[in-house]
Amino acid sequence: MTTTVPSRLSALFATGEDLLRLSLRLDAVVTTVNGLAYLALARPLERLLGLDTGVGLVIGAFLTVYGLAVAVVARSAPINRTAASAVAVGNTAWVVASLVALCTGALGLTTVGAVWAVMQSVTVGGFAALQYLGLRRSR
Repeated sequence: MTTTVPSRLSALFATGEDLLRLSLRLDAVVTTVNGLAYLALARPLERLLGLDTGVGLVIGAFLTVYGLAVAVVARSAPINRTAASAVAVGNTAWVVASLVALCTGALGLTTVGAVWAVMQSVTVGGFAALQYLGLRRSR
């Protein structure tokens, strides 16, 4: 008997701890890579996104450090629930702050920058939702 993809996925998400660890690991990788991109590409991103280079560098540094911190949380065995909760709250705060900045025009983003901000918010919100679900299932 062969195992199907849906049954493999359901097995992967069977425990809250597995779902939580996976969502934290994905979050750590995506956030760290994103932060490094902001740092390495600050000048081109300024033109493309409308994001001031100085602001982009600050965001890049923050995301890199945050991503590395999330990786540390993901590696602990068992996962520290307080730390994982802090990551989920931090991600939720990022989504809210991004959308407020977008709606108020605080960052002066271009159309491409606005689309990028929405895409980041959806991605980070997805991580937060998976983390909250993993926390709830792992009680």
